[in-house]
Amino acid sequence: MAANYDYDEAPATYDDANRQELGYDPNFVPDSVKSFVVHLYRHIREKNVYEIHQMYEISFQKLSDRLFKDTPWPSVDAVAHYVDNDQVFCLLYREMWFRHLYARLSPTLKQRIDSWDNYCSLFQVVLHRVVNMQLPNQWLWDMVDEFVYQFQSFCQYRAKMKNKTEQEIALLRQFDQAWNVYGVLNYLQAFVEKSNIIQILEQEKEGIEQFTATDGYDYSGGSNVLKVLGYFSMVGLLRVHCLLGDYQTGLKCLLSIDINQQGVYTSVIGSHITTIYHYGFASLMMRRYVKAIREFNKMLLYIYKTKQYHQKSPQYEQILKKNEQMYALLAICLSLCPQTKLVEETVNSQLREKYGEKMARMQRYDDEAFAIYDELFSYACPKFITPSAPSFEEPLVNYNQDAYRLQLKLFLYEVKQQQLLSGVRTFLKVYSTISLGKLANYMEVDEPTLRTILFSYKHKTHAVDSDGKIISNADVDFYIDDDMIHVVESKPVKRFGDYFLRQIVKLEGVINDMDRIRLE
Repeated sequence: MAANYDYDEAPATYDDANRQELGYDPNFVPDSVKSFVVHLYRHIREKNVYEIHQMYEISFQKLSDRLFKDTPWPSVDAVAHYVDNDQVFCLLYREMWFRHLYARLSPTLKQRIDSWDNYCSLFQVVLHRVVNMQLPNQWLWDMVDEFVYQFQSFCQYRAKMKNKTEQEIALLRQFDQAWNVYGVLNYLQAFVEKSNIIQILEQEKEGIEQFTATDGYDYSGGSNVLKVLGYFSMVGLLRVHCLLGDYQTGLKCLLSIDINQQGVYTSVIGSHITTIYHYGFASLMMRRYVKAIREFNKMLLYIYKTKQYHQKSPQYEQILKKNEQMYALLAICLSLCPQTKLVEETVNSQLREKYGEKMARMQRYDDEAFAIYDELFSYACPKFITPSAPSFEEPLVNYNQDAYRLQLKLFLYEVKQQQLLSGVRTFLKVYSTISLGKLANYMEVDEPTLRTILFSYKHKTHAVDSDGKIISNADVDFYIDDDMIHVVESKPVKRFGDYFLRQIVKLEGVINDMDRIRLE
């Protein structure tokens, strides 16, 4: 039976209220915080994952909302003696401390550097010592997620050089290894290698391991920390490479995780969404449109069915934001590769509601269409980064938008190349066979130019997948025999499951409405 503590429910004491009036004192520890750290420390030592999860997900948020809305938590030095000055617990506490700081306030450069040092210390302990802990997957995911986020945030911050003070520039020079791109990649890669997670997932396919079946937890009394951090680091590596614009390497990092199956990555909603968002975006940029459409469709359908269960979650706003971004990316994919048969009716109706008019205009490939592609890409893309340090000898300029502008330019160049394909697709949909001369006449080009356009169509509607196989994105394909074009149109697959799903959702809505009605 789980014990109920009152540290997150207790009313604010006189001391708490007095402290808030006087301002932040890093050494003042309210009674509710003392109780919180003491109980959290005990549960971690006892490997009580359920209680750790409750305190981490619920109590920490409640205390933050009640006592630390716009101030940091008490310093680690102030709470250390309540937890026997335990080094690992203090590192975990600081990790939460910095995460709260980033979420509620604006970190200073020194705090950004201190957070990097704390991650280095924590990760060194996990990698090089025996860590006898079980932590909830949510916390371990948040660790990797926040590590990558703070790296991205630091790169964006450092790239805005124009208004930096002399003191900030001196600190950047002094701590030039803080949030170094190689350091970030090395830690994530070290977790993957040291945890042997790739071998574990391979052995699971052979029935030797039970990693996914147990959600990564170790029920024989061992630790899940290194293995699960290694697993989530593969997703972290995908995200970092997407931020750097290296989509092929990012997708390679995820090869060991079968995203067509349930996995540990689906056990945490934030991890599930981050994985599919970056996988889909990287696939879009690699012209693997069909894969991107399939994954966005599945994820958007999943969010549609489950988002009501996450309304009280701290991640709820992020879920809604990523949901909207994925609809924008799906609109782009379907405009470049019209494969609406791959999209469930529920998702399709939401998509038409949000972007139906814009998608119709995107098909025209005029200046207005390019402006819409620009708008949707800019809204939905990751916050690209330039990982290199600035040159302090040259005039200080802001270069935080450079990486984004480059990716946008490459994307719009790809869209421009698709312009002629739209016309070809329109004609191929009408005919089952047509001569080269006739089609050239319709398109108002000569035959050699038409052959070039058809070769371009073949090239642009095919891509190379992660295994090196050529995959087709075409809804309409063709082959040329002598001077005749023979059209092969893919047949739509009838889907009945979606109809029943919509009826079930409607029925649930009716039942909920009936439950709310109180009979007199």
